[in-house]
Amino acid sequence: MATLLHLDSSLFPTAASASRSVTDAFRRTWEEQHPQGTVIYRDLSAAPVPHLEVLAASAAFADPATHTPEQAAAFAERLKLVEELEQADAVLIGAPMYNLSIPSTLKAWLDQVILMGRTAGPDSSVKGLPVTVVASRGGSYAPGTPREGFEYVQNYLEAVLGELLGAEVHFIVPELTMAASNPAMADLIPLAEASREQALVSAAEKAKLLAARVAA
Repeated sequence: MATLLHLDSSLFPTAASASRSVTDAFRRTWEEQHPQGTVIYRDLSAAPVPHLEVLAASAAFADPATHTPEQAAAFAERLKLVEELEQADAVLIGAPMYNLSIPSTLKAWLDQVILMGRTAGPDSSVKGLPVTVVASRGGSYAPGTPREGFEYVQNYLEAVLGELLGAEVHFIVPELTMAASNPAMADLIPLAEASREQALVSAAEKAKLLAARVAA
């Protein structure tokens, strides 16, 4: 049966979160296609994984036979996250833009699962893994907009997931999410609503395509 690894990192609950609303639409469609499948869910905001620290980091570059008990324990916890990623047939990530970048909780998860010589590098164990990222943002950072040069979410995640891990990365981008609450953006509300609706449609379409591909 197909396994979906679903990560959310928004601070807000689904009703108030653009990224969670769209990942929820993806997941519901995926589950309809794979009712007997498995969804591994991590809410990185409610239950963050530990930041990478020296024991788990140093253990990755040492012969396991030389690990201290403390290193072995720390590395074992890291490997649980790595194996969770490796066992997935597809990955879904909610990555809202906070202060021009991704939430620190998502960065902590990435630091844990990026393991040189295993998940990262030319022989990556997750090479080709389909990863769908819902990259919501309060404004617009699309090519040609005034803030294009401040787009550090898609660019970063494409480099990390696509280049380091060799994953097949696709983005769904609901933007202008602050239009309804920011009076200065009131004229952009119709564009924001259209972006949200398109993101929900794209999520369902992408979930169906990936579900069929995994089942094939």
